Amino acid sequence: MKVLYDEVSQQCSELVTKRYSTSFSLATRMLSKEIRSHIYNIYGFVRFADEIVDSFHDFPKEVLFKRFSEDLEASLTHKISLNPILNAFQMTYHRFGIPKELVDSFMRSMELDLHKTEYLTKEEYKAYIYGSADVVGLMCLKVFLDGDEGAYNTLKSPAMSLGSAFQKVNFLRDLKADYESLGRTYFPDANLEALDEASKDIIIREIENDFEEGFKGIKELPVGSRFGVYTAYRYYKRLLDRLKATPPLEIKNKRIRVPNYEKAGLLAQSYLEFKLQRI
Repeated sequence: MKVLYDEVSQQCSELVTKRYSTSFSLATRMLSKEIRSHIYNIYGFVRFADEIVDSFHDFPKEVLFKRFSEDLEASLTHKISLNPILNAFQMTYHRFGIPKELVDSFMRSMELDLHKTEYLTKEEYKAYIYGSADVVGLMCLKVFLDGDEGAYNTLKSPAMSLGSAFQKVNFLRDLKADYESLGRTYFPDANLEALDEASKDIIIREIENDFEEGFKGIKELPVGSRFGVYTAYRYYKRLLDRLKATPPLEIKNKRIRVPNYEKAGLLAQSYLEFKLQRI
């Protein structure tokens, strides 16, 4: 039965989310049950594409990415895929009318990671961020608003800013892996080879501006999604605070994390603020 296969596919996406990102899966569990599985479906799709270009170094990544892209296109056309992650994603794609341009932009940015290692201009950098992060925020926004095009157009800019903030925090946190292991540099205005406080401050200010803009949109989200998105916002803000307090040399030599006990505290604080209608 197709219904059973669809259920199994969605469970696969949920498992991928929980195994790959405890923080994102925690925030997703704070969403209403009606939309939770669809955010898992989006995450599973973007995670698998990212894994191909970032992790499968001992395998033909170009071949794998091409096959994944072809399977993606077929799944969106035929509304089914034998890849359960893509089958789950196409369900969400069709259910909420996710624009094809968002999917295409995401795949273009992922394909860049196969070969491109430097983003020397702001134009290149913004285009990559749009495809790798902003469009993911817009896909989720489509789910959160469920057909309300007026609200979608109003909240597009904050959603993109929040997606950018999350991605840039990840870039700064993963500086060691991206720069030393993959040879990538994403921040065009900072000297990552000799990262100092001045270069770090440029990056931090940019991210803080994105967070400020993104928070404006969180307050306007429907109740069923607001708490979950706010939980993710608080986690990434805390991670940014830790990065801000960490010397540049330490950022270059280890991956900064938010301990589990702090995550639990953030969840409790976020819930209290939500219940007191402060967001």
